[in-house]
Amino acid sequence: MHVEDAIQTLLAVRAFTDQPVSDEVIHRILEAGRLTASSQNRQPWHFIVVRNRATLSALADAAKTGPYIAGAAFAIVVAVTPTKPAISDASRAIQDMMLVGWDHGLGSNWVGSPGRMGEINTLLGIPDDIEVVSIVPFGYPAHAVGKGRKQRKPLEEIVHWERWENTGAQEPGIH
Repeated sequence: MHVEDAIQTLLAVRAFTDQPVSDEVIHRILEAGRLTASSQNRQPWHFIVVRNRATLSALADAAKTGPYIAGAAFAIVVAVTPTKPAISDASRAIQDMMLVGWDHGLGSNWVGSPGRMGEINTLLGIPDDIEVVSIVPFGYPAHAVGKGRKQRKPLEEIVHWERWENTGAQEPGIH
């Protein structure tokens, strides 16, 4: 899949089949996170792979917005050494992992938010000085997911050229 196709079609998936995911695909997803660009090359991230069904259920219970974690083939808990650019770096790694998963036919979704995941530290034995950013469950989608166009605002509404008042999909004066 071309990267633009993946970006245009990636959707949040919250229901998964019970089909296992191969170690090779999991490693490719982890490698995508590892290779993500990082501010000053600090690489503040840690990735905890969870496949144990009981632990996935406990994660689902702890993450109030992600009850579907329990049905995932696996989840990656993304944690960081909390420095100023760490959340940005982790966010980029999460997106890269989700895109590689999508390329391999896996659905996923971001669950949780930084600063609100302390219970996960206790559950997984993560040191107190490490901050959980997100839980990302992965699995084969339980339902057919469309690969069509997303419902997004048109460029004319969100792009500004050089200054705020210069809006539009094309730079003024270029046709």
